[in-house]
Amino acid sequence: MWPFILLWGCLLFPGCGAMVGPNEISGFEGDTVSLQCTYSEELRTYRKYWCKEGGYLISRCSNTVYAGEDGQEKTEGRVSLQDSPQELTLKVTLRELTLQDTGQYFCGVSKVGRDVSFQVSLLVSPGTSRPSTQPGPTTAGDTRLAPGSSGGGGGGSMSRVSIPMVRILAPVLVLLSLLLVAGLVALGSYLLCWRKEAQLASETQRNEKVHLSHLNQ
Repeated sequence: MWPFILLWGCLLFPGCGAMVGPNEISGFEGDTVSLQCTYSEELRTYRKYWCKEGGYLISRCSNTVYAGEDGQEKTEGRVSLQDSPQELTLKVTLRELTLQDTGQYFCGVSKVGRDVSFQVSLLVSPGTSRPSTQPGPTTAGDTRLAPGSSGGGGGGSMSRVSIPMVRILAPVLVLLSLLLVAGLVALGSYLLCWRKEAQLASETQRNEKVHLSHLNQ
């Protein structure tokens, strides 16, 4: 059933899996870490960005940094972005990490309607600067920015991010479970009625045979 559900989810939300990257990166205070997000060919010409997730009931992007044009590296504060359309990659560099940097971030692609983004978890540990670790890129379902999130602006701009795909699919899974239970109940009722009708027909047939035997006597 899972392949069917995932396929259905991708059909409901086009662009599923259009951006991938490391699920988690980590480092120590003062470290500089880099990561690379890869996007699909269809997103080559769109504007890319990096932001930190905020909000509670509704996820939001804060401190959004947009990549420069023509593959040029753009730096805002301690964050540098470089979009390489030829390689279909977005490189993100974070410098002088602090404990407050720990959190959820997004590699994003600004599109009309709904943005495409990939969630990355950053963990900053206390201590002196040491070599950071970065898991290799892995494929995963993307999260999407809500309508109207696209737009210009630099650091501090806020853009609305939709709930991650797992949360979006949760109601679908519940609905499918209810439909499955309803189907099983309906099937059980049908089989029970069929069995009762078969028993009734068998008894009627037996009674008719008994009646005929009495008549013959």
